[in-house]
Amino acid sequence: MLDAHYMSLAIQLAKGAIGQTSPNPLVGAVVVKDGEIVGMGAHLKAGEAHAEVHALRMAGEKARQATLYVTLEPCSHHGRTPPCCDAILQAGISRVVIATVDPNPLVAGRGIARLREAGLEVSVGLLEQEARRLNEAFFHFISTGTPFVTVKTASTLDGKVATETGHSRWVSGEKAREEVHLMRHRHDAILVGVNTVIADDPALTARLDGTARQPVRVILDTTLRIPLSAQVVTDGKAPTWIFTTRRAAREKREALQQHGVRIISDEERDHVDIHWVLRCLGEQGITTLLVEGGSAVNGAFLNARAIQKVISYLSLKLVGGASAPTPFGAAGIPTMDEAIPLKEVEVERISEHDLRISGYPDWKGGI
Repeated sequence: MLDAHYMSLAIQLAKGAIGQTSPNPLVGAVVVKDGEIVGMGAHLKAGEAHAEVHALRMAGEKARQATLYVTLEPCSHHGRTPPCCDAILQAGISRVVIATVDPNPLVAGRGIARLREAGLEVSVGLLEQEARRLNEAFFHFISTGTPFVTVKTASTLDGKVATETGHSRWVSGEKAREEVHLMRHRHDAILVGVNTVIADDPALTARLDGTARQPVRVILDTTLRIPLSAQVVTDGKAPTWIFTTRRAAREKREALQQHGVRIISDEERDHVDIHWVLRCLGEQGITTLLVEGGSAVNGAFLNARAIQKVISYLSLKLVGGASAPTPFGAAGIPTMDEAIPLKEVEVERISEHDLRISGYPDWKGGI
């Protein structure tokens, strides 16, 4: 029971740095000796000290013959920082409790083996599910080389994201919008289609009290219809990358580049392919992607089976309208028995008129 308590604390420490360790994982560590916490730490930023090092520094001499609780297997290789296994051995730790193995091929059991070979007592698997969920994006990125995709939607109870006239401000309430800005702060990139830019001229920035981390703004635009006056082109508040195709005019590309916009073009296709976009983003170190697209973009991600998580805000209001847009468009799923179910679903009422529903698509089959 005490082991679980200390590991739970380590997980909470790791959560405090959500959104700022990319492309590294979230890691928390706690050092305990004689029933007393003597050191705590979390990894805060790539290239800086790992959680174990912070915790051991706090513990100092009290680390000798102590137990270290850590949410992810300590590294044993030289990267941007020295191996954590070296620091653990030098500190005199006698027991290490690890929540889960690191999937990174550079680690992947090597850290555990090294500690055991040095004579330390090592146990693995305590609160493993919680630890893996904490680093769901890191695990996905390491195994696929593409970002973990979260599709965020906001719709009315009758499934509309706007009225028949296109009016959409606001579908959800203030609390939901605040949560979305925090989501943006925690993601490496945010993605929409050009139709959203033309219709709403969004800033696509994280607007929070204090200094927010701004995601890369990704726009899908097959022929570069984006206006040169759009905020994402002119405001300079965050990087803007536009994915386009060979159908885009050279003059428009050059004009956008003069504004500092990065143009990434697929010269082999006439349409923007979702899997190509994700591969390109992964190559650029984007590990988490928040999709806030309209019906067409969301539908394209659904058809591509390229969604790892869905967060839907459901506003308890009705607007009706046979042609009012819905969260997911495109061709869609042909039969109801092929519908994609969500697993590990969570539902929370966040205000008088808004619910938040989240879950993970189960791509293995229909219901």
